[in-house]
Amino acid sequence: MTDFARPIEAAAPPFAKTLLPLLALALAMAVGFTMMGAFGTVQEGAKAELHLSDYTLSLIQGLSAALPLAVFSIPIGIMVDRYNRVRMMIALAFVWTLGTVLTGLAHSVPLLFVARMLTGIGTTGALTAALSLCADFCVPTQRGRAMLIVNLGKSLGVALALALSGALFGLFAHGRAPAWFAGMMPWRSVHLCLAVVSMLAILPLFLLREPVRQEVAAGTHAPFKVVAGELWARRVFLIPLFIGQISVVMADAAAGIWVSPVLSRTFHLQPDQFAGWMGALLFGAGVVGAIVGGLSADRGQKSGRRGGLLIGAILAAALGVPAALFPIMPSVPLFGVAVGLLVTCGAVTGVVTSVALTVLIPNELRGLCIGAFIAIAGLIGYGLAPTLVAAASGMLGGEAHLAQGLAIVGVVTSAISVVAFTMAMRRAPVSATA
Repeated sequence: MTDFARPIEAAAPPFAKTLLPLLALALAMAVGFTMMGAFGTVQEGAKAELHLSDYTLSLIQGLSAALPLAVFSIPIGIMVDRYNRVRMMIALAFVWTLGTVLTGLAHSVPLLFVARMLTGIGTTGALTAALSLCADFCVPTQRGRAMLIVNLGKSLGVALALALSGALFGLFAHGRAPAWFAGMMPWRSVHLCLAVVSMLAILPLFLLREPVRQEVAAGTHAPFKVVAGELWARRVFLIPLFIGQISVVMADAAAGIWVSPVLSRTFHLQPDQFAGWMGALLFGAGVVGAIVGGLSADRGQKSGRRGGLLIGAILAAALGVPAALFPIMPSVPLFGVAVGLLVTCGAVTGVVTSVALTVLIPNELRGLCIGAFIAIAGLIGYGLAPTLVAAASGMLGGEAHLAQGLAIVGVVTSAISVVAFTMAMRRAPVSATA
């Protein structure tokens, strides 16, 4: 069996030679984020069958993702810094696949909650490992392009969660697909079908080999006291960087969870009517955002300015403020344009933040920092943002005001991210080992 990757020595290989392992990571993340986001596309079917309220849906979609992230992301991040990351990715891929199967079989709120938890643990844990691997497959000056490829996979997964799930929903709902799953409800059949796709699509991970770690300051097995000291020394940079990206995640998480209900309730569209074009829109926006984010980060490093690689994140966060008004747009085309801009801006900040962590933070801290980012962003972004939207719409008069509540949450969180990224840029360290 041919290996996709060879250990990286002191002399960096040409970037083209890293493409195969990066594409394997990108494919895995595409699958993971498809599994993670699929339920949001067909959640109205689950709501009708299981008699769920919007608050219950917000807990299933938000808290079920936030709790495991808060509990498992930091331990997974520490393991990523110390153990074989390829093996961890394979194990986590099986976790998200199991969660997808259980989602399709769940007949109670507690089981559905657990199923979504497993999907979130697998996908976000694998993202931590993938970003750490991505950094060691290339040198720092190539990491913007490398992160671009992995984030393209993530963007593809977000798009497929809408497009593929919506298309499958239409096939099962209208009887145009074989009765593979014994006449189950369409939303259940969608998840079982996706689980089969997942098992096939993660096979390339078995061809990867663990690369040699780069930019190690204290050693991958340094005592926790030493690691904690290094982390504390970088707090003035990490805290505003955390706040900036978490605020972006809040806006994106709220949009991702509630975009389908807004289209259904406000514009009276069914999943199979909007899933195709929304999926294409989100993928296109993710591609553009990943490209802009990766290239801006590499160019920012070459500018010589302190924290220059964060310039792209600041500009993208600023554009995200008006884009967050998408729920209250007067027409579907304007709705689509604003959503596309918001997703593009989120992709830019995500790539730039990932590059910042891999360029400005030592190797033995990267998994921990990425895990902490995911934990806090998950707890606040996925756990709080969707419920904030439901609470805001309730204060405005009830579930009929979902669009207005979503717009308020998006604008406020996007504005906070602009301020935070600006502070992070001013406080950025000179290098990973400085």
